[in-house]
Amino acid sequence: MVVGALGVVFGDLGTSPIYTVQTVFDPKDPHPIAPTVNNVYGVISLIFWSIMIIVTVTYVLLAMRADNDGEGGILALMTLLKRWATQIRPRTFITLSALGILGAALFLGDSIITPAISVLSAVEGLKVINPELHSWVVPLTALIVFVLFLAQRFGSGHVGRLFGPVMVVWFAVISVLGIRGVLVEPGILRALSPTYAIGFVTGHFHIAFFALAAVVLAVTGAEALYADMGHFGRRPISTAWILIVAPALTLCYLGQGALVLHDTRNLSAPFFLLSPSWGQIPLVILTTMATVIAAQAVISGAFSVAAQAAQLGYMPRLRLVHTSDREYGQVYVPWLNWFLMVSVITLVFAFRSSAALAYAYGMAVTGTIAITTILFFVVARHRWHIPSWAMVPAAAFLLTVDLLFFAANITKFVHGAWLPLVIALAAFTIMTTWRRGRLLVAARRSLREGPVDEFLESLRDGRRPTELVEGTGVFLNRDPKSAPLAFRANVDHNHVRHENVLFVSVETATVPRIDPAERVRRIDLGADDEGIRGMIVRFGYAESPDIPATLAALEDTPPGVDLARATYFLSTVELRISDEPGLAAWRKRVFTASSHVSSDASDHFSLPRDQVIVMGAQIPV
Repeated sequence: MVVGALGVVFGDLGTSPIYTVQTVFDPKDPHPIAPTVNNVYGVISLIFWSIMIIVTVTYVLLAMRADNDGEGGILALMTLLKRWATQIRPRTFITLSALGILGAALFLGDSIITPAISVLSAVEGLKVINPELHSWVVPLTALIVFVLFLAQRFGSGHVGRLFGPVMVVWFAVISVLGIRGVLVEPGILRALSPTYAIGFVTGHFHIAFFALAAVVLAVTGAEALYADMGHFGRRPISTAWILIVAPALTLCYLGQGALVLHDTRNLSAPFFLLSPSWGQIPLVILTTMATVIAAQAVISGAFSVAAQAAQLGYMPRLRLVHTSDREYGQVYVPWLNWFLMVSVITLVFAFRSSAALAYAYGMAVTGTIAITTILFFVVARHRWHIPSWAMVPAAAFLLTVDLLFFAANITKFVHGAWLPLVIALAAFTIMTTWRRGRLLVAARRSLREGPVDEFLESLRDGRRPTELVEGTGVFLNRDPKSAPLAFRANVDHNHVRHENVLFVSVETATVPRIDPAERVRRIDLGADDEGIRGMIVRFGYAESPDIPATLAALEDTPPGVDLARATYFLSTVELRISDEPGLAAWRKRVFTASSHVSSDASDHFSLPRDQVIVMGAQIPV
């Protein structure tokens, strides 16, 4: 599991040395940092302590302990908050929920930018070997990205086993390269002292502030580390970070700092120049493989975030493929995979260099980290009852660090930082619109369906004359208090019903998995004598709903119910834009357009297609 985690979780963090130091001292930067001795010591010290504070403290030691039954990420924190919703002021809870959705949206934006900048930065190593190869960089990057997304259907577990050994070699190599650089200027080891970072920030704040916009590149991938926790678990990820990843990154950054101190001409590509000339071609090949793995980290995280968002009602119902029997969190989302692939390749051809994308990279990362810090401390306050005198200073310190990074990246807004904000704003708008529209449609649908007890009473007193037919009818029902649309249509139009009828309502819990003993709850409809029974089936947000398997596992199946030959009835809703209040006209169009990517209900609930009947209805939006 540790090797698998290296292959999936740490690709982004592990490959950040390729471009971080080079970007900090980039002479083409809108706010260039001169490579003086004091600045080099300050920057390397700032990189090291940023990694320690944000990755080790915020994520590994703190955030990863606030898991939701093994699942991590911003949406996991948000669902944890719902447990204490009654203890939080309504406006505060709404604000925190909006922050959680915005954080998820920022992460989705990051998952588009990361594969592009990671693979581009590696393939650009060809220009170090031979400048005439620059024309191959963009098409080769696009080809590699295309192949990477094709491989996603095999699952992150299989990909991790393939990539894990490569990352073991990667971290060993960058450690050796770092040591090689340190031996050139051993004095760089003094940068491990926090006094250099503190002195750089306090003594040269006008320089250090702008440097933060590039220094943050050293911690990109920390958010993926948390989001991918459901794929491998907290312990393997923490072990890999402390024993392998953090020491290797530290050595590599120190080595690059030493190389720049030795000769400022090494600023053109300090990472690749750590290698002797004979090893540069193998290093470019290894770097390309490692950056493909870096892209894998955020892709896996994006799948997890999208799956959680769909189950919690913030995105349309997406087709999920669970790719592991051992880890529920290992999912593949086909629609999202192809969307990301097209988006990433578009960015590659639009920006054409990692330097151009670097300005856009930090904004999404810093925003996500800051939101994670806020939500974590709110969860910690209610989950572990930490006293305010202990929590407030820690929260204030970590949040100050996060907001400094965020503010520094705002200075790059016109130079590309607008891109992740636009992507995040679009995702945030879609997610909140879908949530609001879904609640409105559900309310209007419940009004059309009417109370289930009144409908059953009309069957008993003969107002709705029906004929009984043999067999079992299973009607999936959104609201256990209302009569399913399909059942109502069958009675009103066909004037028949089955001898045995099951109304099944599916609920998604705010935990990843439900104990099988607590999965099904009976509902007394007062119609057992007529063969009509109700039940609520609960699934965790990390589970795939399998209705036939759940019903087959019932120990006390109602008498006469034949699930093997049952007919499943689905009520589908056609959305119609109307003048009904509730959503602005443009949001109605966004909502109806989003509904077209929703997966087929038969597949979503694992229903046998040859036993499914679909009955439709029109609902105004």
